[in-house]
Amino acid sequence: MADEATLNVEIRTSFGKGAARKIRAANNIPAVLYGHGSEPVHLTLPGHQTMLLTRKANAVLDLQIEGKSQLALVKDVQKDPVRQIIEHIDLVIVKKGEKVTVDVPVHVEGESAPGTIHVQEANVISLEVEATHIPESVSVSIEGLEEGTLVTAADIVLPKGAALLSDAETLVVNVTVPAAPVEDEAETESTEEAAEAPAEDAE
Repeated sequence: MADEATLNVEIRTSFGKGAARKIRAANNIPAVLYGHGSEPVHLTLPGHQTMLLTRKANAVLDLQIEGKSQLALVKDVQKDPVRQIIEHIDLVIVKKGEKVTVDVPVHVEGESAPGTIHVQEANVISLEVEATHIPESVSVSIEGLEEGTLVTAADIVLPKGAALLSDAETLVVNVTVPAAPVEDEAETESTEEAAEAPAEDAE
């Protein structure tokens, strides 16, 4: 693992909302580590460093726990909906070479044909990948695509070693044309009456 993904963490023995508040007040983050049939381990993570590392989806961290190294996948980040402060993190134990299931963001590149627009129907797709080789995203090019083109999950070029778990027919991008504006009936009638008025005056 890269050095920047290494975290020195502490095992915590106090639980509950009060304990969690104290941890966050000290600029740390409460977390739980589980998986591979082991008992859950409650941890305290360094706040600022953890926040930076978890900005990208599916981050894998090298946890230094009491002198031992343990790889862990960030499974869930719970944030305060108002302040956007991380309140708790769920971590899953992983091992090098192990396959994991993750939802990877889909990034759309390019511009569709003139006069068309694209609608992104799926923002993520599910993949099975090696735990230490999780892509940050997958890309879909819509350059020059014409109206009526449908891009499905099966059309996405996957990174080496990745397998698609989403339904291959999942619609990811739909290329269409903007709907024509519908005139308000009242406005249309008013315009027609205004156009007829001069003719009536002339009589």
